[in-house]
Amino acid sequence: MIGALYGGSAAHHRALHEPKYRRLLDDILYLPDAANAGLGECTTLIVPERLHRGLLHRTAPAIRTLLDGGGTVVLFGEQPTAWLPGLRWTHRPTNWWWWLDGGPAPVAVAAPDHSLFDRLTLADMTWHIHGVFDPPPGAEVVLTAQDGSAVLYLDYVSTPGTLIVTSLDPLSHFGSYFMPATERFLDGFLPWLRGFTSGTARVVGKA
Repeated sequence: MIGALYGGSAAHHRALHEPKYRRLLDDILYLPDAANAGLGECTTLIVPERLHRGLLHRTAPAIRTLLDGGGTVVLFGEQPTAWLPGLRWTHRPTNWWWWLDGGPAPVAVAAPDHSLFDRLTLADMTWHIHGVFDPPPGAEVVLTAQDGSAVLYLDYVSTPGTLIVTSLDPLSHFGSYFMPATERFLDGFLPWLRGFTSGTARVVGKA
């Protein structure tokens, strides 16, 4: 059962209630309620970028319980505090105009055989980044910055569950009608996530 936290922003409301995405979600959990009452029957949870940090930290025990039970948690965007196991974040100044500068794209593929690329291309995952991660040893890095720092990785080692962590922030941009690549990303990522958690997507790197 896939749920997504919702903190009340207009951008997240638009993204999570877009019909083609809403049909892939079993539940949308209002963050203040989840902080008090937990996550219900969700076995997979999407945590959008830029939620209220205080409420998110209050929800952390329930999220950790989900992971300890073998569930899957997707974290989008900046993670400035180590509020779940294995998170190590480094802020990077954002180059909003990299595509006008004539330099390389801000991200690169690290695991071309990963099942994510059955549904996504590098172009679908390319827009600006706000920072990078230092994944724990044994994590599977799928997307990096040009210097090799992780932008998207899967962590099977820090908990009994799976943490899918990326500094990409697609929900805010799609919901704000800004950044076409984010729609293509969500068009591929959410069906992939449904297949991954149901066991119908190829799993590369998980023992």
